[in-house]
Parts: sequence; C-alpha cells; structure tokens
Amino acid sequence: MFLRAIRYCSTFKAFLDEREDLRMALLLNKYPGKFIDSQFNRVLKKCNITQSLNSNNYNTIRKNIIYNIIEEEKLPTDHYRAIFIHFTYFLNIRTLPTKFHTLWNKYFSESPINEIIPVIGTQNVQNLQKQLVKNK
Repeated sequence: MFLRAIRYCSTFKAFLDEREDLRMALLLNKYPGKFIDSQFNRVLKKCNITQSLNSNNYNTIRKNIIYNIIEEEKLPTDHYRAIFIHFTYFLNIRTLPTKFHTLWNKYFSESPINEIIPVIGTQNVQNLQKQLVKNK
C-alpha cells in the first residue's frame, strides 16, 4: 500500500496525506505503530531509497520507483498440499503463527498429515469505521 501511495501521488503533499490515511487505517485496525513504521521503512529499503523523502527529492525518487517496478518473489503454493488458516489479528495474539507452527511440528511430525503445509493468514478486526465504509 505504501509503494502504491508513492506511485499514485504526484505531489509530495498528496503523498504525505495518503501516508497518514494509511497509517490511521492501520492503527484503527489495531496494528502497532512500531510495526507500521517498520513496514514503511522496509519498502524504502527494498526500493534502495537511503535518504529521507522530502519535497525536493520526491519527484526523482517517485520516477525511479515507477520505472523500476519491484516484484516480490512469491513461492508457488500447491493448493492440494496446503491448509489455509485465518484468524482475526489482535495485538495479544501476535505470536500465534509461531506457536501454531511449533505445535503443528510437535504433534504431526511423524504423521501422514505432515505432508500438508499450514499457511496462516490474518484478517482485519471488524470495527465501526470498517462497517461505516462498507455500508456507505
């Protein structure tokens, strides 16, 4: 989303506004501020942007990003050998995926079900803002 904001916002002011909108949406969905900042920084690092964005260098950096579209390498998923588990993200269960995989390996390592690969995903918390936007 952060990379998309850089691509679509033609001015630095519009980018700052969009970044704050993204930040607020993530905070309202109970994502920690430290996590949001780390993800923004990860995108900048991935794009080899070492200097901070400002009104003087924004257009140059934006053009570089647009012309050098980065595709994240994705591992192919064998849907016949995977089980997808979704849970609602809350701050107090952020370690659930690690604990789940530990328990999965502990109890199913010697079982034929061990050939199944568990894929854990999160869904956003249902909140008032999400409902209002959905019902608009």
